[in-house]
Amino acid sequence: MGLSVKLLNDVSDGVKGKRNLITDVAGVQVGQVTVDQGDVHSGVTAILPHPGNLFRHKVPAASCVINGFGKSVGLVQIDELGTIETPILLTNTFGVGTALNALTKQMLAQNPEIGDSTSTVNPIVMECNDGDVSNIRKMAITERNITDAVADRGLTFEEGAVGAGRGMMCYDLKGGIGSSSRVVTVDSKHQYTVGSLVMTNYGYLTDFIVNGAPVGAPLAKMLAEDKKKEEKGSIITILATDAPLNARQLKRMAKRATVGINRTGGYIGNGSGEIVLAFSTANQVDHFETTEFDTVTRFNDNQIDLFFRATAAVVDEAVLSSMVHAESVVDRKGRLRLNLVDACRKLTEQHPEHTQMVTQALAQLGVVL
Repeated sequence: MGLSVKLLNDVSDGVKGKRNLITDVAGVQVGQVTVDQGDVHSGVTAILPHPGNLFRHKVPAASCVINGFGKSVGLVQIDELGTIETPILLTNTFGVGTALNALTKQMLAQNPEIGDSTSTVNPIVMECNDGDVSNIRKMAITERNITDAVADRGLTFEEGAVGAGRGMMCYDLKGGIGSSSRVVTVDSKHQYTVGSLVMTNYGYLTDFIVNGAPVGAPLAKMLAEDKKKEEKGSIITILATDAPLNARQLKRMAKRATVGINRTGGYIGNGSGEIVLAFSTANQVDHFETTEFDTVTRFNDNQIDLFFRATAAVVDEAVLSSMVHAESVVDRKGRLRLNLVDACRKLTEQHPEHTQMVTQALAQLGVVL
C-alpha cells in the first residue's frame, strides 16, 4: 500500500518495502475495527511490535511529544524505562478509557502474574479527536471493539477512512490511517527496515502542498465552509524498525517525524497534538531477569542519518497515503466531507484553470484524475 509511486522529493535513498507498510518490519502486525453506525464514524487500530508475549518480551522504545495537546496513556513509563510491553492502540479521544480497560484485561488474562507476583502493566493508548465527523459524545467505542482489533492483526491492512482513522480529517479533507516503509542499506552486509503508521487529523487546506505545488489554496477557496477556525487537529505517528537502536536513538529518530509531518504544509498549531512513538524489534528486553548483565548490539550514531532520512520519508508518504486512500464520508451532521481525489475532481470541473496543476500534483501521488 502506501503510494504506488516514489515521491519526487523523497528525502531517503531507501527503497520501499515489499508491502510499503509498517508491517514490512519483521514481526510487526496491525489489526483494525471500523465503527460506522448512524452518526458515529470511528474505530480502533492496533499495532503489535511482535506476535509473542509483549509483557514478558518487551521492545526498546521512545516517545516524542512535539506538541502535547492530547490524552495519550503510557508515555511517561516509556520515557523512563525505554520499553513497550503491550500492543499500541489508536482510537478517538473519548475511547481512551475503554481502550485502557480492555487492553489491561487482555494483558491480565495473558499474564496471570501481573499485579500479583510481579509488577503492574503499562498499556499504551493514543488518540485523536474525531468529533468533527463523528458523534464523539456517544462514546461508542466498546471493549469488544478493542479485543476485535487486536485479534484482527495481520501483515496487510487497509488505509484511509478505516479503523481509528474513520472520522479523521487531514488538511480539511478526509484523512485517517496511512503507512509506508523504506529498506535502508547501510553496507553490503547490513540492511534494515523503517516503517511508519500515522493517524492524520491535522492541517489547514490552504497550506497543503504536493511537491511544492500549492494545490490546497484553490481547494480551500472552493471548500471554505469546511475550514476550521483554529488548528486543533492532531497526528499520531508510530515508527518501527528492526535496526538495533536503543531508546536514546529511537527518541532521536522520533523527533525527525516532524520533518515528514510538515513537508505537506503542517505547522503544528497551538491546539494540535503531534505525538510520536518509536520502537525497535531488535534487542528485546525480558521481563523476568535471566542474568545480571544484558549484552546488546547497538547501531553506531555515525550512520544514523540514514534512519533519520528514512523516518522523514515514510512519515511524509504515510500522510499523503492516508489522504489518497480515504473515501469521502458523510459526517454526523449529514454533510459530505470530500477526500483529496473527489475534491480535486470537483475543483477541475468548477475551475478548469487549475486542471494542469492539480492533474500533475495527483500524478506525483500515483493518482490519475
